[in-house]
Amino acid sequence: MSTKLIMAIITITLALVFYTIGVFSERKSGILKKPHLFIFWMGLVFDTTGTTIMSSMAKGGSLFSPHGITGALAILLMLFHAVWATVVFKGQERTKLENFHKFSIVVWLIWLVPYILGVFVGMGA
Repeated sequence: MSTKLIMAIITITLALVFYTIGVFSERKSGILKKPHLFIFWMGLVFDTTGTTIMSSMAKGGSLFSPHGITGALAILLMLFHAVWATVVFKGQERTKLENFHKFSIVVWLIWLVPYILGVFVGMGA
């Protein structure tokens, strides 16, 4: 296994860890807090880094494959999620802060699709 592949696997897995911790700790706390923002942004950074490394290694892979399409959608959703979380947090409207976890869980579930597809694509390679 190449060093590049190991780094890609580590960063993508760190994205999963950060994003999962962020989503479920936000849900458990019942309100969006500043640490959640940091964790969401870190998940995005790790996912983008891992995806960039994997893309540079792909041979004959296509952005228009199921994994490519869902992966691009997931990164865009994670970006939107992190930006929207920041906007909601800065607005400090209690109802929005308390209900943000509903959006977070949906984005997390969608994000899992390319993660799981990537595992199967990687195992098939």
